[in-house]
Parts: sequence; C-alpha cells; structure tokens
Amino acid sequence: MVKHGWDNLIFDIINTILMFLVLIMVLYPLYFVVIASISEPYEVVSGNLRFFPKGFSLDAYRNVFENKDVWIGYRNTIFYTVTSVFLSLFLTLPAAFALSKKYLPWRKIFNWYFLFTMYFSGGLIPMYLLIKSLGLYNKPYTLIILGSFSVYNLLITRSYYHSSIPEEIYEAAEIDGCGYIGSFIKIAFPLSSPIIAVMALYYGVATWNGFFTALVYLSERDYMPLQIILRNILVYNQLALHQIEAGMDEFEYMEIARRAYMAEAMKYALIIIASFPLLIAYTFVQKYFIKGIIVGSLKA
Repeated sequence: MVKHGWDNLIFDIINTILMFLVLIMVLYPLYFVVIASISEPYEVVSGNLRFFPKGFSLDAYRNVFENKDVWIGYRNTIFYTVTSVFLSLFLTLPAAFALSKKYLPWRKIFNWYFLFTMYFSGGLIPMYLLIKSLGLYNKPYTLIILGSFSVYNLLITRSYYHSSIPEEIYEAAEIDGCGYIGSFIKIAFPLSSPIIAVMALYYGVATWNGFFTALVYLSERDYMPLQIILRNILVYNQLALHQIEAGMDEFEYMEIARRAYMAEAMKYALIIIASFPLLIAYTFVQKYFIKGIIVGSLKA
C-alpha cells in the first residue's frame, strides 16, 4: 500500500481549495443572475445585491412575458436554431465522412482549402455586398443559411470518422456490394450518435446565441432573434437614463426612472429565459458530449 506523505496531503488540500474557489467563481455569476431577476428593480440598479434577493418581485418576468417583441424573438430563435441544426448536420456529416477517406482524390487540397477559410475571409463589407447581391439580405432564411456550416466542426467530425470507425467495416460492406453512399447511411451514420449530439449542441448554441449576423443582415422586426431583442432592451435602458433632464417634473422623472430600473431587471430575467432551453437540451446530450469531444479531437 502506498503511503501518502505530508507533501501529498498538502497538495490535496491546496488543490481542493483552488477547485472550490474556481467553482465559486463559476457559480456565483449564475446565482447573481437568478437573484437579480427576482429582486426589486431599484435594488438591482443600486448595486445592493450580494448573496440574497432583496424585495422579492416577479415584475421583471411579468414585463418580459407581456412584451410582444420577446415572444417574436423567442419564436424566431427557436425556428432558426432547429432548422439550422438539421441543415448543418446534413452538410457537415457527409462532407466529414468523405474527407476522412484517405483514398479521396485531392483530399489534401480539400483539407487545406477548408482550413484556409478558417483564418482568412473577404471582410465584413465584401461579405455584406455579397449577401445583398445574392438576395439574402433581410430574409427569414438568412440566418439559417449563414450559420449552416463551420469548418471547425467539420474537422472535428472528420477526425471522429477517421479514428472511431475501423476501415475494415467499410471494406467488408464494400465486398457485400455496398457503395460509398450506402456505407455512410448504413454504417457511419448509425455509429455517429456521439458526434451528432456534439455537433447539434455546437451548432444549436451558436445559432441560439447568434447576435452579430442578425444585427448586420436583418432589419425587419418580425425576423429578429431573441438576442437582438435583448440588445434592444439594454439600449432602451441606457436611453431611458439619458432622458432624465433637470427641468422635468417629479412625475416624469419617476416614470423614466421606473422604466430604466425595470429594463435593468428584465435583462436578468431574459438571460434566464434565453438560457433555459439550452440547459434542457444539454441534459439530453451530456452523456455523448465527452465521448464525442475526446474522440473527435484526436488527430486524423
């Protein structure tokens, strides 16, 4: 039996303390968002919250659910995310399967081509002009198409197919008369549950949290995702605070201050509402997540 000396004991104690501090650093911001969303808006803006909610209030959630734009954004984001995930998997999985084959003609050229696009692009203005010339500006399917493919996810999926499925299985299928498409549909795809779960989560999170693409390529309010609605609430909060002038009467001053405080509290309520579907989705894919990431990250 190996005896643990004082040096090992000290190391375990220091390591436990450090891990506990890291845990607090990760959990406290999440906890603060929760207590801020159910506290009195004035207490949130004043910075009086530390560890417990003050002046319990659900007015922030009530205002969020009564806001028509929030529901429009929620509907759009769910539609964009679900549709984009299916389209992304449809594009990524077959491409990764093909690139994982060493006998693919010009395989290295294709790999370098995709890799080049990860680091170099035409820039924002040429991209904007291209999107506009293609008729994709301010369309309901714009975000779905623009977020449907990721070279980084392609490389991870390619590594998964290369390292996790033995080539002998494909050779046996080929002897039985199975072609390339049949090998993918009947062999690779059924064995891809871990990487499919990981890719669905990656693409889903990227689309759900997408902000800049919608800000640049969308202008119609009915097409706005939830993140843009959240941004508009934050901007409204700042504008409301700047509307306070010295010549205002007491009623106008109190009304503007109330709207500004409520917008600040709604920000935290929206964070919880916007994050809740992703937390639910993660519970269903977490058992595949670690396996898919570890295997998919191996060098092909």
